[in-house]
Amino acid sequence: MRFSSLALVGAPISAALLLTACAPLSGQAPGQAQGKTYAQAGGSTTWTKPPKGYLTLAEPFDAPDIVGPPPEPNSPRGKADRAAYDDTRKLAGTPAWDKAIADADLSGAGGFKSFSCAAKVTISPEKTPTLANLLLRMTDDAGTIYRPAKQAFSRPRPPVGNNKPICVPRETWIETEGSYPSGHALIGWSWGLVLAELVPDRAAQLAARGRAFGDSRVICGVHFPSDLEAGRLLGGVMVSRLHADPAFAADLEKAKAEIAASRADGPPAGCEG
Repeated sequence: MRFSSLALVGAPISAALLLTACAPLSGQAPGQAQGKTYAQAGGSTTWTKPPKGYLTLAEPFDAPDIVGPPPEPNSPRGKADRAAYDDTRKLAGTPAWDKAIADADLSGAGGFKSFSCAAKVTISPEKTPTLANLLLRMTDDAGTIYRPAKQAFSRPRPPVGNNKPICVPRETWIETEGSYPSGHALIGWSWGLVLAELVPDRAAQLAARGRAFGDSRVICGVHFPSDLEAGRLLGGVMVSRLHADPAFAADLEKAKAEIAASRADGPPAGCEG
């Protein structure tokens, strides 16, 4: 059955949210997971290949049917998507732009830092090894889920056909990889949901960070707002599927103990607020 609305994942991004996201990170480090470094579609040349995910998807997971097609370019929603791209180009060089650059890196270190600040708990391969590995395995699961939808709809990304500024290099994937749905939005939202379970007293902050992680892709100029909504919808469905996986459930229990131990060591350094 096709979902007729993406309202489950919230309203489109607002200018206020774009400009009041978490403070930008100082620098971008490559990820900590073991694997071959390669340029990854999505915007980071410091990407480190994640470990294999949890989901085998023995049961059908029809992402194209779940999210439905993207808006037609000349529809009201399609025009609003294009206007969002045009309007956010003025953010080039601002703190929100710097944050979008940092959020483009899915290799672990940058994402762990920003979510650590939201949780007020250090999340890292050293402090929380099971949790860090769990989050990276989720990025692999995300790719398994979103790729069929990207291929089915082949929506051109916002910068195709124009030379307006974007926050990542204009590599081949900009032209060849579909815009809809957003993998970054899927990953950010699903990370936020799982971490909110582990640190429930910071659930609101973690959900906001997970949402802002996706919003950065509109600021960056590589996604439309409707791409983010579709990604978040898939993220929620992915998390529900993960909870039925015994290996994920076992790692989540271990992660709870790691979070408690890391929290006892005090809040992470280098966070504002």
